[in-house]
Amino acid sequence: MITPYPSALTIQPVTRPVNAEVVLPGSKSVTNRALLLAALARGQSVLTSALFSDDTAVMSDSLRRLGIAVEEHPTTSTFRVIGCGGRIPAGHATLFVGNSGTTARFLTAALALGHGEYILDGLPRMRERPMQPLLDALQQLGVDATSLAGTGCPPIRVRANGLRGGQVTLPGTLSSQYLSALLMIGPCTHDGLDITVVGELVSRPYIDMTIATMRAFGAEVHVSQDGRHFQIAGQQGYTGRSYVVEPDASAASYFFALAAVTGGRITVQHLGRRSSQGDLHFVDLLAAMGCRVTMNEDATTVEGPARLRGISADMNAISDTVPTLAAIAPLAEEPVRISNVAHIRHKETDRIHALVTELRRLGVTVEEYPDGLTIYPATTLRPAAIETYDDHRIAMSFAILGAVRPGITILNPACVAKTFPDFFTRLESVLAPARV
Repeated sequence: MITPYPSALTIQPVTRPVNAEVVLPGSKSVTNRALLLAALARGQSVLTSALFSDDTAVMSDSLRRLGIAVEEHPTTSTFRVIGCGGRIPAGHATLFVGNSGTTARFLTAALALGHGEYILDGLPRMRERPMQPLLDALQQLGVDATSLAGTGCPPIRVRANGLRGGQVTLPGTLSSQYLSALLMIGPCTHDGLDITVVGELVSRPYIDMTIATMRAFGAEVHVSQDGRHFQIAGQQGYTGRSYVVEPDASAASYFFALAAVTGGRITVQHLGRRSSQGDLHFVDLLAAMGCRVTMNEDATTVEGPARLRGISADMNAISDTVPTLAAIAPLAEEPVRISNVAHIRHKETDRIHALVTELRRLGVTVEEYPDGLTIYPATTLRPAAIETYDDHRIAMSFAILGAVRPGITILNPACVAKTFPDFFTRLESVLAPARV
């Protein structure tokens, strides 16, 4: 369902603390993993509480183009998938992945299981997002996988003749999605995969999420004690099942931040200690800033303080929440330093530079570094129209700042369709009662 938005949306600030319980859409990261594993499984899978957004739409469309039966039921947030038993039915396909990094990386690896020639392409920004480490890894396994423009980015051509498996070395510094992509195809190979990661592995919690989803569909992964060596036995395959997608922890960060900046209280239901998503640890940063965090098995509550404290945070493991923290950082009493996130320069936009640019547009003093930024307290903010760079996380993050400071307008608010199509509608339902 498409939510219509104007070309620019001015956020009206609240006049008192927010107080709400919210239920959020399913995780994009989990939905796209589950869609792929259901497609590779034997038999039928039903994914419930799943996310319906641009990123999951291009994944499901691409799977259908590969000959896999995927039924969409948006009104019930359900996908029904008839798996292919680890084989790619289509011998030829052209896939369009938009600007979805998960779809691009996961499918490029999965195409190696096929027999034929496949082309994968996306939007102009996707053509700037690096894929070469994954292509190199596939080439180590004997797959003819190349960047047609010679840039290491899409469009990608994969000429496949099945995949026996083998040993592969992969750098971990640019994106965890390369490793996730290889892990997920391992059980469908004949001989299995033996993967060694070289260098720091960014966004490690996403690997844990991948492995948890693989285990849910019946496959096993052995991880070395140092976390750099992964062994996946071949011929395991996956088994179709009913699978409930948990709410999106990255999306929850905006509502937790809203509680923090208004001194209010927000509870996100169905997202608690059992979550497989590392981004839920964003609440630990809010706790360090003075918030009260309460978490049980199936819900998380954040209560904001009278004033937020500044912090210094290595956000490598939860880098999708960097924009959330950066956008509310000017409201803290001391500087907020975010570090070890150089890889987010290769996301939907260069997120570090985009955050620095837009915060400065509001009159905030910001220092930019290769791997992060420092944001200084701002007693007042200039009214401004925030450029979102077609990046959903920039739009949603600055909307939270707009909820407590007047004059903030979000340009191209429809870009949230990538992962959270009705974000502004849900946000308004929480803000409106706090304006009375």
